[in-house]
Amino acid sequence: MSFPLLTATAVLPAVGAVATAAVPAARRTAAKWLALLVSLATLVLAVVVLVRFDPGGARYQLTESHAWISDFGVRYELGVDGIAVALIALTALLIPFIVLAGWHDADPLETGSKRWRPTQGFFALILAVEAMVIISFEATDVFLFYIFFEAMLIPMYFLIGGFGDRAHSGSDENAAAQRSYAAVKFLLYNLVGGLIMLAAVIGLYVVAGNFSLAEIAQARANGSLHMATSTERWLFLGFFFAFAVKAPLWPLHTWLPNAMQESTTPVAVLITAVVDKVGTFAMLRFCLQLFPEASKWATPAILVLAVISIIYGALLAVGQRDIKRLVAYASISHFGFIILGIFAMTSQGQSGATLYMVNHGISTAALMLVAGFLISRRGSRLIADYGGVQKVAPVLAGTFLIGGLATLSLPGLAPFVSEFLVLVGTFARYPALGIIATLGIVLAALYTLVLYQRTMTGPVKPEVSAMPDLRARELLVVTPLIVLLIFLGVYPKPVTDIVNPAVKQTMSDVHKTDPKPAVEAAK
Repeated sequence: MSFPLLTATAVLPAVGAVATAAVPAARRTAAKWLALLVSLATLVLAVVVLVRFDPGGARYQLTESHAWISDFGVRYELGVDGIAVALIALTALLIPFIVLAGWHDADPLETGSKRWRPTQGFFALILAVEAMVIISFEATDVFLFYIFFEAMLIPMYFLIGGFGDRAHSGSDENAAAQRSYAAVKFLLYNLVGGLIMLAAVIGLYVVAGNFSLAEIAQARANGSLHMATSTERWLFLGFFFAFAVKAPLWPLHTWLPNAMQESTTPVAVLITAVVDKVGTFAMLRFCLQLFPEASKWATPAILVLAVISIIYGALLAVGQRDIKRLVAYASISHFGFIILGIFAMTSQGQSGATLYMVNHGISTAALMLVAGFLISRRGSRLIADYGGVQKVAPVLAGTFLIGGLATLSLPGLAPFVSEFLVLVGTFARYPALGIIATLGIVLAALYTLVLYQRTMTGPVKPEVSAMPDLRARELLVVTPLIVLLIFLGVYPKPVTDIVNPAVKQTMSDVHKTDPKPAVEAAK
């Protein structure tokens, strides 16, 4: 039997989570180092997956399949295509930076405080989320995917509700109430989506007789499995609703700003750069592959919702006074671009959407982590409490600017390539929606540059006059992300070579081809 590489990639952080939680209370530093070493070892395994994956090979590679609940057709089936490989690599890459950035975020509070921040639990929960996200990207059994799609809500709930942002105005009781509200809202929204998806999963089993993604897709392709039109549409909506909540897509997005605002900065990055990607990934893997006709039927409505997300998120970002809420609404706008690219049903759009998932993860992590370092120094999330930071902390200001420029998709930085592909792919089939979506770029420039101007330029406020610049640990977190943003902005080919074959297969699943250019069509 060959080494179960995919299982090992998911199990290692899960075992690491248990081991980290078991470290004695007095050994906080040991728990941190253990979590960091486990995350780095997981990154090594993810790199091995990346190296062993052949973009020109079979659709699903490194597959594993074992009987699990035979009476109900449930199997332990794993496999990765190019899209999954890219997102596993992204997840494994970001977790060590998240651990390093949160090195002191769960330390005990000041002497005499009645509250205790269990350091071991904080880092164990981060590793648990990593394990569940990775196996969600790997699962090719629908029921197996559903289990971990829902299970990741548990550690996320405790990370949001139990480890809040210290930069909170008001009393400890008010801060705890705000955290509790954000955690419960996150949990309820995603649980409702998950319960609706569970009904669709059961319905899929009734129709197909098993949960194997590959078998169901093959049966649909060769005509041996036929779904009534109404059945396929209802099942599609059940899956899509859950993924749209996770993504998040307007109007199911309202949990995200609260969750990011009340979380510690590393947890905010974990939410929007890692966990939310499971929703958009699942749209490609499950919605389009299992329900191709229903996907085409729902496309016009989904595209309209995606464009609304783009404009709505950007507009609300412009008006924010809280740095974290601004990044949250900017992310809602960016996820609108991703979903727009997926359902534009063009190879450029879907390649751009997949590349956007990777680039958004890197750019949002860079911006949010630097913003977190800034907030930890001043003790406030309010934009109005800053000014003139670039004069006292130029390296912090410079990295903040690069993260912001990546967020507005400046040419030469990674998100530009993906956003350009999404818009080109959308315009080829839906020119009106493509034109409207470009307004999101203008608004992104507005909220990003205004944020930088109000926090980094102008007179130095007394409260920031003694602000220290980035320290060695913080530079170790930010520098690799900045390098990746520049590298993938100039040379995105390593990622596109991996994801493009999977995109072509997805286009084949929905029986779509790229529209011919207008000039060629005129000839």
